[in-house]
Amino acid sequence: MKVSQDQPIYSEAPLQLLLFVDGRPKSRQQVQRIRAYLKELEAQYSFELQMIDVGQQPYLAEHFKLIATPALIKIHPEPQQTLAGSNIIAELKNWWPRWQTAVDAFLKLQEDLQERIEEDGRGTSPQSTIRSVAVSAELIRLSDEIFHLKQEKEKLQEQLQFKDRVMSMLAHDLRNPLTATAIAIETLQSNYNVEVGEFQRLKPAMTAQLLKQARNQTRIIDRMIADLLQVGRGHDTEFPIVPQKLELGKLSLEVLEELRDRYIAKSQKIETDIPNDLPRVYADPERIRQVLVNLLDNAIKYTPGDGIISLAALHRTTQKVQFTIGDTGPGIPQENRDRIFENHFRLQRDEGTDGYGIGLALCQRIVRAHYGQIWVDSGPHGGAWFHFTLPVYPS
Repeated sequence: MKVSQDQPIYSEAPLQLLLFVDGRPKSRQQVQRIRAYLKELEAQYSFELQMIDVGQQPYLAEHFKLIATPALIKIHPEPQQTLAGSNIIAELKNWWPRWQTAVDAFLKLQEDLQERIEEDGRGTSPQSTIRSVAVSAELIRLSDEIFHLKQEKEKLQEQLQFKDRVMSMLAHDLRNPLTATAIAIETLQSNYNVEVGEFQRLKPAMTAQLLKQARNQTRIIDRMIADLLQVGRGHDTEFPIVPQKLELGKLSLEVLEELRDRYIAKSQKIETDIPNDLPRVYADPERIRQVLVNLLDNAIKYTPGDGIISLAALHRTTQKVQFTIGDTGPGIPQENRDRIFENHFRLQRDEGTDGYGIGLALCQRIVRAHYGQIWVDSGPHGGAWFHFTLPVYPS
């Protein structure tokens, strides 16, 4: 028997064993008993043994899927076999005769192969199929390192792809609050009389509303720019949210008011069905505002003049609230209703129109970050009806 912890072994013993150990005192005593028993067996049969400290070579323990030490593993001849637990010596007594039989069968096969080669007149010895324990361990280590490097590469590629997607989404979505802010400021500016220091043709309530809208939209822009910076320097692939108690119905009406000029310009009718007792949800207000803005923006864009846009909410279960935004536009074909949420996917009819692209992919990512779902189907009068769910705020 040859035992080594530090020096490589290059013997050609047909029976090869690995003994995994750790530094625990109780384990040390058991290892000493195992080694003493193996020393007795050496007088009957030659074999190669290598001691492996799991603290120094954890990758080997991981490779052999060990869950406890000490453990004795037969790596040759195949099949591989592991003995572990508190009764290794008893198990070894049971398996040792079988291992000897397996080794004898292997050696007999090697002899037969040698005889055939000699009969063929080639005069060369067959290359041994036995691999040194040390060589096997080194190959396993290198194999594991390659595997981990591939994992790191895939993780880095995923992070880069995530950053590209989210940065594209946020950059695209910045246009909505920028437009709303610009409209509010331009309206205030066009009605302000510098000479008298007053807003003409604007009632105080409207002036206050426009100032509030500009301020709120500026906050949203600031948050989105912060998101872009965070994604640019971050290392994760999660979409950050800050959930809190949120009145979803109230927020949807606020977003609708911000887009008022757009749907009025197309003479579109708004229908709402939001229960007064709709429970509050547990969600990030600014993220959900992005979802509402995107869905309403698409509804207004694709609904023809004099069409109808619907907002509805439903307390679906004790844990979920469902919100729906519907329109009377061309709708989404059945075969594309899942793909419509893919990043950059566009319906062929929309190639020349801005919309139904990055925005819906962003909506899906936000809703899923809240452990909700988002999907689209047809409304009772045609068009596209987008639904999403959010968790109810725990009472």
